[in-house]
Amino acid sequence: MTYQVEGMDFVILSIASIFIGTFINRTVPLLKRNNIPDAVTGGLLFSILLAVISAQWNLSFEFDLRIRDLLLLVFFTTVGLTAKFRLLLAGGKALAILLLAAMFFLILQNTTGVLIAMVFGIEPAYGLFVGSISLAGGHGTAIAWGAEAAKAGLEHAEILGITFATFGLIMGGIIGGPIAGQLIRRNNLRPESESGSIDIIKTKSEVTDQYRPTALNEIMKTILVIAVCIQVGDLVNRFLFDSGMLLPGFLTAMLMAIAITNMGEFFKFKMSERTVDVANNMSLQVFLSMSLISMQFAALSGSILFAVIIMCIQVTLITIFTMWVVYRLMGRDYDAAVMASGFAGLGLGATPVAIGNMNAITSKYGPSPKAFLVVPLVGAFFIDIANALILKFFLALPMMGGGF
Repeated sequence: MTYQVEGMDFVILSIASIFIGTFINRTVPLLKRNNIPDAVTGGLLFSILLAVISAQWNLSFEFDLRIRDLLLLVFFTTVGLTAKFRLLLAGGKALAILLLAAMFFLILQNTTGVLIAMVFGIEPAYGLFVGSISLAGGHGTAIAWGAEAAKAGLEHAEILGITFATFGLIMGGIIGGPIAGQLIRRNNLRPESESGSIDIIKTKSEVTDQYRPTALNEIMKTILVIAVCIQVGDLVNRFLFDSGMLLPGFLTAMLMAIAITNMGEFFKFKMSERTVDVANNMSLQVFLSMSLISMQFAALSGSILFAVIIMCIQVTLITIFTMWVVYRLMGRDYDAAVMASGFAGLGLGATPVAIGNMNAITSKYGPSPKAFLVVPLVGAFFIDIANALILKFFLALPMMGGGF
């Protein structure tokens, strides 16, 4: 017997799982300490419960994923709406160096994943899902590319990506602090100055915007811009498809958002940062919950050994890269050590993990305004853009069989 979960039923189930995940994360110290998203905790729990119900009563579930797919486009559009070129200029030389290091590491991370997939006799494209798609990209990117991979016939790629994204969040939060602590103690590092602020790149209106109530017209403006970005991105994708070039829908929507937000900067068209942030968080949380609830995680039961081996290798790789490359490139000082802890969070988890790592270090050893300026800028949007371009390069390689 098959039960169809549609529309509002799926939305209610997904939001309920987020609230339950929030309660569990606040109750279990391990989950709270490692910044596991509420939607991941709740979505995994509901997915397991549905699997038990299916096995016990011979009942299968089918989900209407149209709302989930729309939320995916909304999420990546809001990422693009925060990508302002003036922020890149404000970060200066340090931002450029860290971004180049991140791009090189993405290539290294994917090369490692592809090589190990080939050693295990697995389709090389799966290696990208144990590389930057899941680890540097996170849950949203893993699910987005997983949907594209499924269309190309790569079964369970989405599930594999979600699994490694979850492992990456945990490991990124575990290794970041010890890496920076070791660098600080070994090199006897201290903060150079306690002056500075991470708000130096914000305009006066943006700072004021954080403390005033959100007006209805700001919400409507944000919805309108998001809808325009998605629609124009779809039109661009159709044009590219007719020209023989195919990009994922979420990528073209994000690129349109980047273009619109920077043109808006030039023409003095302002949007509420807080409203965009709310749309970003809401769409990502509900999207993750819907994706996890609709997954069939039993399909990965035969790949546990592969998962453990590849995760150990990837953790070792980023540890070596962070301590011997990132730390040295960023100046071998206290700020560089703090940025190293943040880089470990970015490379295996997400921006919140990076910030959590740096908070833990600076609360113990002292402030690092430079690190809190540069690392979030790289993690917020630049690494997503770089990751998408690098993934398209890997997918174009002959060994990938045409990609997805």
